[in-house]
Amino acid sequence: MRERIAVLTVLVSMLFVIGCGSPDGDKVIKLSYSVFFPPTHIQCQTAEAWAQAINEQSNGRVEITVYPGGSLTKAPQVYEGVINGISDIGMSCYAYTRGRFPLLEAVDLPVGYPDGMTATNVANAIVQKYQPEEIADVHTLYVHAHGPGILASKTPVKTLADLTGLKVRATGLSSKIVQSLGGAPVGMSQPETYEALQKGVVDATLCPIETLKGWKQGEVIDYITNSQVIGYTTSMFVVMNKEKWETLPKDIKKLFTSVSAEFIEKHGQAWDDADAEGKAFVEELGKTIIPLPEEEAARWKQAVQPLLDEYVQTTTEKGLPGDKVLADIQTLLAGGEI
Repeated sequence: MRERIAVLTVLVSMLFVIGCGSPDGDKVIKLSYSVFFPPTHIQCQTAEAWAQAINEQSNGRVEITVYPGGSLTKAPQVYEGVINGISDIGMSCYAYTRGRFPLLEAVDLPVGYPDGMTATNVANAIVQKYQPEEIADVHTLYVHAHGPGILASKTPVKTLADLTGLKVRATGLSSKIVQSLGGAPVGMSQPETYEALQKGVVDATLCPIETLKGWKQGEVIDYITNSQVIGYTTSMFVVMNKEKWETLPKDIKKLFTSVSAEFIEKHGQAWDDADAEGKAFVEELGKTIIPLPEEEAARWKQAVQPLLDEYVQTTTEKGLPGDKVLADIQTLLAGGEI
């Protein structure tokens, strides 16, 4: 009798282990990830690779379902969607919610970014150093940022005078760049831009050159003005619902942090590769790339300088260290450390 009881006890214990596992170790954590890029875009594919890396390195304990193309939350609603729990994780642009992130607007300023890797590293350095209160309502996993914004248009733009009154698609801070150059900014997200260019709602778009392939916009423009001298970027967040983050086991948190650190470089490189492909794409389509002569480039740079001054003044008035942030960005671009 005692032997039968002992055998039954062992069997029940085995079934418990097989069926339930340990309280934390074997439970599958299922998360949703809202990405505004379409599934064909390299940045969406990189996001999916990140999710897959989390899954593999957690030995299947974490399953992340990616919802691309704004299918779960549209681009301007991704951040609030994460806060409200519509998605557990989200990727979109800070610039899509103008005024919501006043200190981080510095990263998007037209300071002359040379490439996406540099912009991505600068963005992460600033977020990590300052930990802005404006993003305290989420857990930031990492940030990435595209290469220098250029002007793509349906008519040639060789001088500032050619920009006068031109309707240019722009978002957030880039709207102010368009204004400072004499154009008329029209706010809209990338998914809306192709049709707007095609139908003449806008005459041009301010964007990284990768956009012309990644979003197929090279098909509906004819000219690209190389305005890298005032190269701005658009910084993009990868953030997680704060309450959801706090529920994760410590080892899973550590895994998220380490994998995210690895993917900073992967996203930066993806931006640079995409820029190269975007340039090749428009060249294959026979589009014209217009360089800015040195004197004209200096005029463009002078035209946007008030934006940098305005940023410092506005943030100072709000009690934010905008002057220090901008100085740090310029130090990083010059090859220094902060």
